Amino acid sequence: MKIGILTGGGDVPGLNPCMKAVVYRAIEEGHEIVGIRRGWGGLLEFNQNDPDSLSKNIIKLDKNIVRTIDRNGGTFLHSSRTNPGKVKPNDVPEFLKDPNHKEAEAKDTSLRDFTPHVLKNLEYLGIDTLIPIGGDDTLSYGERLHREGFPVVAIPKTMDNDVFGTDYCIGFSTAVTRSVQFIHQLRTSSGSHERIAVVELFGRNCGETSLISSYLAGVDRALISEVPFDPEKLAELVIQDKKANPSNYAMVTISEGAHFSGGKIIEYGETDAYGHKKLGGIGQITGEALKKLTGENIIYQQLSYLMRSGAPDALDLMVAVNFANMAMDMIKDKISGRMVALRDGNYTHIPMSTVSTGLKRVDVDELYDIEQYKPKVRHVIGKPMFLY
Repeated sequence: MKIGILTGGGDVPGLNPCMKAVVYRAIEEGHEIVGIRRGWGGLLEFNQNDPDSLSKNIIKLDKNIVRTIDRNGGTFLHSSRTNPGKVKPNDVPEFLKDPNHKEAEAKDTSLRDFTPHVLKNLEYLGIDTLIPIGGDDTLSYGERLHREGFPVVAIPKTMDNDVFGTDYCIGFSTAVTRSVQFIHQLRTSSGSHERIAVVELFGRNCGETSLISSYLAGVDRALISEVPFDPEKLAELVIQDKKANPSNYAMVTISEGAHFSGGKIIEYGETDAYGHKKLGGIGQITGEALKKLTGENIIYQQLSYLMRSGAPDALDLMVAVNFANMAMDMIKDKISGRMVALRDGNYTHIPMSTVSTGLKRVDVDELYDIEQYKPKVRHVIGKPMFLY
């Protein structure tokens, strides 16, 4: 059997160990395995008529190639947010720009569906099964291929831990660990200069990373994606926090998807292939509002990519390797159209279609004080390890 593996969307710690485990298991069981570069982009950009296209987009994997990749974060196969089912005119590879190309279907006047081209490339490459590792966007296209009849086994990853249907995604624990470390490190400058620190964390729809990081780091106020906030009320609370602190400083965390009461989420740039614009900047706007309302000086720090940089922690290593072995177990048993998952503390697998049936959000009633803008964790009996 020939297995293809790819990573899509944002990189997280744990991708490389996951791929190494898949490769080792595949080789030991007599399978051939290839890596697809830049997520779904490698299958879109592969041109059967160009000899150089193969090495640019596909790499044959063996134990020597992946032997040391588990010691580093990120993905050695690289990544992208390419969606071959919705390709903008400017993103269409040159050799596919003919509007009469037989391997594309018109979706509307601005997007083209190159799924027929992807399926022909998979057939040409002799790939029998695909293992996409990604978030809900990447896996949604994997589910599309499954519906087209191609065998797919999915592995969830995202530092936001927001893939619907699984309690845990590769990358989350390390992102929380990094965030807690950086928040504590920023206390030194905040205290030295007696300022209010505003730390912006990733989190588009789900404020879980921000909530858990803030809970563990003991910040004064935490603003999450799910709950709009009033900057004037926040200013009053933060001033109280600052005065109550012997070192005369306060710490505030904010999810990138957070927004003022009645306001909009701060977006910028063009939409990606899955319809998302980049987020970021709400922390700076909030910091400026706090400075104006309180008269206090502000430290604004956007952690963003630092949260998902570097090698994975032990928990992400554990989950990454176990997810890899589960995926290989399913391939061995000829099971497809499934996503490996953790549910109620147990490893399992679920239909890939589950990913698109809902959005994973913080349980605000159980875990957050909407009046005080801070984590409120009192009862944990019966809850999962990370409280989601």
